[in-house]
Amino acid sequence: MEHNHLEREEKESFAKEEVQEMISSLPRARGLVPFKDLCQYQGFWVDLIGLEGVILAQQHFLAQPTDIILSSPPKSGTTWLKALGFAIVTRNRYDDLNSPLLTKVSHECVPVLIEFSFIQNKSCRSPDLPLLSTHTSFSCLPKSVITTPGCKIVYICRDPKDTFISMWHYVNCNIPKGTDPFPLEEAVELFCQGLSFRGPYWDHALEYWNASLEMPEKVLFLKYEDIKSDPVFHVKRLAEFMGYPFTLEEESRGMVQKVVELCSFEKLSNLEVNKTGKYNMLDKFEIENRSFFRKGAVGDWKNYLTPEMAARFDQISEQKWKASGLSFNVTSS
Repeated sequence: MEHNHLEREEKESFAKEEVQEMISSLPRARGLVPFKDLCQYQGFWVDLIGLEGVILAQQHFLAQPTDIILSSPPKSGTTWLKALGFAIVTRNRYDDLNSPLLTKVSHECVPVLIEFSFIQNKSCRSPDLPLLSTHTSFSCLPKSVITTPGCKIVYICRDPKDTFISMWHYVNCNIPKGTDPFPLEEAVELFCQGLSFRGPYWDHALEYWNASLEMPEKVLFLKYEDIKSDPVFHVKRLAEFMGYPFTLEEESRGMVQKVVELCSFEKLSNLEVNKTGKYNMLDKFEIENRSFFRKGAVGDWKNYLTPEMAARFDQISEQKWKASGLSFNVTSS
């Protein structure tokens, strides 16, 4: 038994060495991230911290038919989607008075990102929870996610301008001490060039959008703005897609509304754990939970971007998305 354990550790160590050698040969660039550089891998700019895990997951992750993978580009509704998914799936186990969401940030309630689990040698699954999470682009997902019947993906994103503003604030909140924050003009340039967490953002969203059109039974594409405008409808839609539909009796008892209220920005952002708590990422970095909660508003970009900056974002959206039908109907005017 001990021999097998040592043999497995040696194989894992060798695999990581091979991956590190591969990473060392990839193009690198400074990007809109709080630490180190980005590497270009299979068309996307990936943070060095997560890239090893992305590659190891591609090689070794085996999806299961019951898996529900919550995917998103960073700073586009990840915290909210995890909270909603967790509240829906566990609603018969917890209520709005004893839910773990009241004492933990949603990133702790849903298991660690698939790609991070391979870096830590930890399971990305919880024994009693079908939810997993990732920031990986669709084309970089492990093949088993696509080929395993029953395995589902829920994707959320938002208007690129609001995503950018949220990311810019988040990065500047989490840069190492002694490091100058990113000026707005430089951050805009980097984001528009695709040099951001898992960028280009437009390509990330487009891949999942196309997948949702080709495989609607497997991929659900959600827009942050749509959920904000009609949360009850979209929570019911999300629950139905994940295989946890609300019964008529639950609806009559106001269960949908309770999930909406429990996971609302106003509720979560005002919890003590999300005002003063910290999230330990990869056992290496402590991130203040409050940095996951800024405004949760639609259109906040208007308070920061010049008309010229906003027009540039809209032009890229038009260029990248027009042929696909993907649109957020939020213009710079």
